[in-house]
Amino acid sequence: MLLTQLSLKNYRNYSSQEVTFANHVNIILGENAQGKTNLMEAIYVLAMAKSHRTANDKELIRWEEEYAKIEGRAMKRNGPLSLQLVVSKKGKKAKINHIEQRKLSQYIGHLPVVLFAPEDLYLVKGGPQVRRRFIDMEIGQISPVYMHDLSLYQKILQQRNHYLKALQTRQQRDETMLSVLTEQLVELAAKITLKRYEFLQLLQKWAEPIHHEISRGVENLSIRYHPSVDVSEKIELSRIVEAYSEKFVKIKEKEIERGLTLAGPHRDDLSFDVNGKDVQTFGSQGQQRTTALSVKLAEIELIFTETGDYPILLLDDVLSELDDFRQTHLLNAIRQKVQTFVTTTSIDGIEHDVIKEAAVYRVRSGQITQ
Repeated sequence: MLLTQLSLKNYRNYSSQEVTFANHVNIILGENAQGKTNLMEAIYVLAMAKSHRTANDKELIRWEEEYAKIEGRAMKRNGPLSLQLVVSKKGKKAKINHIEQRKLSQYIGHLPVVLFAPEDLYLVKGGPQVRRRFIDMEIGQISPVYMHDLSLYQKILQQRNHYLKALQTRQQRDETMLSVLTEQLVELAAKITLKRYEFLQLLQKWAEPIHHEISRGVENLSIRYHPSVDVSEKIELSRIVEAYSEKFVKIKEKEIERGLTLAGPHRDDLSFDVNGKDVQTFGSQGQQRTTALSVKLAEIELIFTETGDYPILLLDDVLSELDDFRQTHLLNAIRQKVQTFVTTTSIDGIEHDVIKEAAVYRVRSGQITQ
């Protein structure tokens, strides 16, 4: 997968910009607050139809403008690809090869990306919502059905929470509707849980040897999934449905009392263990960084295995966060294999052929020059 060209219109601090990229490593140089991260974000938004920095799409639109437009041309193993995403105050419109997509879930995944930024260290250190978002974004790139199921699950979850709140406050007394919503939620929860379980098994397969190598053979990484129901012995969909059904029967009164859905994928978490100990609680900062790096490199291989295309790698101000050994390992791993975008204020002191051979772009006040 290669992103060959990117065009921005009214995006953040870019009024109008078009840039052509090199096939391997593209370094985006500039001082802070000039637009480096905005450019990186634009590539991510083009791929994922949402930002990793904000949940408010209006922030993507340049001040006093009505819309922002991102267009990209890419080359996949099966031919050229044209993508367009328009963000306005009314919502988002996405096109693939000039054909508008009815649902964003049909759009996501055509331009696979892996983002590694300083905040990705919070994949290990942060709260469960950070890790759930990570799982959803990555599975969504290889499974459009998953994104559809997740979107539907969130809608039914909202309806169910609303009805539980009505039962809690005695605005409703009939529990028939709750049963209907629970049945719908269970079917989707089981599908999502199964897909997450399968994804994390694959991620573990790739991350474990990578982590072992980066740690110079002294650490073993394992990834553990913590869903609302035990799936270790129930990896068939019908058995997960059964487990969720039983769970909701048991917690029904408690849910009505709280006015809230207390089980399901929206409460999932995962953890990372190194040599049998939870890295979040017992790991050093170095171990946490090695874990995050291993997971990101594993994502690259997993996406390639599942789609046949290597994803684009976005390294947003992250090289300075890694020591020389981890930095070298990362650069060796992407050499001649993955198209990579690197933002940094300086490349001084990075003595590596990958950096020396890279295309360099400078960003100043929302203008990019090569």
